[in-house]
Amino acid sequence: MIDAGALTRCRHRVHLDAAFPEQLAAAPEDPGVRQRQDAAAAKREEVRQTLVGNAPDRWVQIDRDQSARRRAEQTIAACAAGAERIWGAVLPLDRDAGRKAHCEILLRDTDRGGYIPVIVVNHKVTDPGSGAITSGLFEWEPREDPTRKPRGQIRDQMRVAQVYRMLEKHGLASPALVAGAIGYAADVIFVHDLTAVLEDYDERFLDRVAIARGESATVPSKVGECRSCPWWTGCEEQLTQTHDVSLVASGSRAELLREVGCRTIDDLAAWDREPIEDWPHGAFEDSVVTARAWLAGVPLVRRFPQIRVTRADIEVDVDMESYQDRGAYLWGTLLNTDGVSVYRPFVSWDPLPTQDEARSFAEFWTWLMAEREAAASSGKTFAAYCYSRAAEDKWLLESARRFAGSPGVPTEAEIREFIDSPQWVDIYQAVSDQFICPAGKGLKKIAPVAGFRWRDPDASGEASMSWYREAVGYDGEPDLTQRERLLRYNEDDVIATKVLREWMSDRAVSEIPLSSDL
Repeated sequence: MIDAGALTRCRHRVHLDAAFPEQLAAAPEDPGVRQRQDAAAAKREEVRQTLVGNAPDRWVQIDRDQSARRRAEQTIAACAAGAERIWGAVLPLDRDAGRKAHCEILLRDTDRGGYIPVIVVNHKVTDPGSGAITSGLFEWEPREDPTRKPRGQIRDQMRVAQVYRMLEKHGLASPALVAGAIGYAADVIFVHDLTAVLEDYDERFLDRVAIARGESATVPSKVGECRSCPWWTGCEEQLTQTHDVSLVASGSRAELLREVGCRTIDDLAAWDREPIEDWPHGAFEDSVVTARAWLAGVPLVRRFPQIRVTRADIEVDVDMESYQDRGAYLWGTLLNTDGVSVYRPFVSWDPLPTQDEARSFAEFWTWLMAEREAAASSGKTFAAYCYSRAAEDKWLLESARRFAGSPGVPTEAEIREFIDSPQWVDIYQAVSDQFICPAGKGLKKIAPVAGFRWRDPDASGEASMSWYREAVGYDGEPDLTQRERLLRYNEDDVIATKVLREWMSDRAVSEIPLSSDL
């Protein structure tokens, strides 16, 4: 049976999932995947309470503790009885087609008959702009929204299309050919136009069914999904043995290369033709160098003879920790003066969202600006460093907006003045500009080249999400050991940025080869 998730999944993974179900069931669970699943379940429950609580008499709720077969029977019975709104719908397995699906909400189309599927997701479904069609949460009244534009979410499109096709089989699909999605903000229902989706859905579905039934062959190829795939170890071994080009040019880039007969890393390293036009994700020449570096076993390659990075008398490393879109609970700092480094965290352990976040943010900002002003008054230079500034910039600005007027919270203009100044330095950008990185540019990939190791072997951004849930007690009593773990992880992140910066200044030129030397 094919669920909608398979329609956007790696084709080879669909084959492996279908061919080896027992191995799949025994595979260890990826903590990042589990964290996202838990967060999505919490979002669904939050929306359920809001919607059903607003008008409980209008809803039929399917008991999720029952078997899937029993839930499907109750869903069909509720539809047959003309239920106005159904929460927790499960549709009977379509054994002929090979389909299965569930849907958070089915809304009865009172004008045309049948049901409109609405899913609840834990990501954004619109962006600021115009052109989206939305409806209020409590009444189905679609209209053009002058404040929102659609946000492309192919997974959502495939999911609602699958539910629609299964409703259609039972004569329960609304002829309106629309579906809905309630996103992270849970303030409107974004309306999907299925007339623009079903053709693509049908093509994808037939392809995945043929794969699952062994009627269409697949081969491994590295894509973004591989990071959390239970089959990746075996696929990586196979790709490494064959020097598959996707190891150094993954995703769509590998497809472009194969189209012109470049299938191995060796082929790409020996490239002597014109670059491929419209090459995505950077310069084509970088991919050629990456292939040569892979063959040579080189972790980094210099673009230029000299490496430059901003340095100052007073240096502060900054790393922020956030939880989903709920807020930034920790601003970690490492103050470096006269060869001495001191870690100082500004943290709130009240579960996000919380007004206490304003306090910790204000304390962080007040301290940072005091260090900046003290450096200026003593005639010393100052710089604050982060790694990949997008997240820090986002939460600096968001915090100023959300907590405007709270004691110590700066204005958005004050934040802008700082992050637009040369004193706010992104080491990620310095790395991107001056190195080619065959294994990736993430701090966890680059800092070890400079000799740094995290104390926690499980340290990662995704793992920290699970640690945070336990640290603040979202699911039970707060775990104080996880608070210590988060602080240690954050401290290591700022130390890693410091170590990397100093290595770039002092040793990178002698340790890392030039691209022209490969």
